[in-house]
Amino acid sequence: MSEFFRQTRTSLQRGYMLLWLSLFLVGCTTVPVLRAPNLLLLGEVHDNPDGHQRRYEYLLRLIEGGWRPALVMEQFDRENQAALSKAQAVCADADCVIRSAGGKRWDWPYYRPLIELALRYDLPLIAGNVSRAEAAGVMKNGLAVAFDPDIMATYRLLQPLPDDLFQGQRVAIEAGHCGRVPESRVRGMVSAQVARDIWMAHALQTNARTGAVLVAGNGHVRRDIGVPRWLAAVGGSGVQAHGFIEQGSVSVTSAYDVVHTIVPHQRQDPCSELVLQPKPTF
Repeated sequence: MSEFFRQTRTSLQRGYMLLWLSLFLVGCTTVPVLRAPNLLLLGEVHDNPDGHQRRYEYLLRLIEGGWRPALVMEQFDRENQAALSKAQAVCADADCVIRSAGGKRWDWPYYRPLIELALRYDLPLIAGNVSRAEAAGVMKNGLAVAFDPDIMATYRLLQPLPDDLFQGQRVAIEAGHCGRVPESRVRGMVSAQVARDIWMAHALQTNARTGAVLVAGNGHVRRDIGVPRWLAAVGGSGVQAHGFIEQGSVSVTSAYDVVHTIVPHQRQDPCSELVLQPKPTF
């Protein structure tokens, strides 16, 4: 055999060995997986179908990957927790759960897939909201109406709210109400929003050992003035906040750890018919 053919055969053998080794290493490479934080906060624009679908798909991947968190939902009021737990134990579908423990102020078809997910994978459903009646009581008489002394002490609610939090909530509420909030109602509306955030934080922290996910409006999951602010106050760790923000909207994207840009939803101007009456002074 000539020297030329001998060298050619040796080169081919080395090439085959390198190819085999590269294929072996590729086969051994671990594909990155989507990892869940301990406490996951997933926001929403309440009437945006694209946002609801994107959020569901994101959570579904985590659940299919083995995560089994409690599902804390803004759409259920805490006074209905017993009915919600009973419904989850006996209901065969989401519609049954909604009839048993849901109210009338939510567009439930958006949330049906999440409830079905909880039923399918046995994820505890946790009521994450205070009722409208409780919120009205907070607006009139303060946070102590909604919380026991332990929660009041834990979250330091016996002292005034931090000014940056109060002002941030004020700006968000006024923007959400088209700048038409009477001055006499601002403090009460801020207190009601804070009450919702605190209860959501409390529900998440209570279920932190096994992991929990919050489904709520984008305003609630903001790191600067929302639920994460109250989780930080009690040492909550492993918190990740996701905002689902419509493309082109004016939003504080820096307030979220992750931003999902969603297709804008066509809707009537919400400011066209909004009228807020001043609080009576008598």
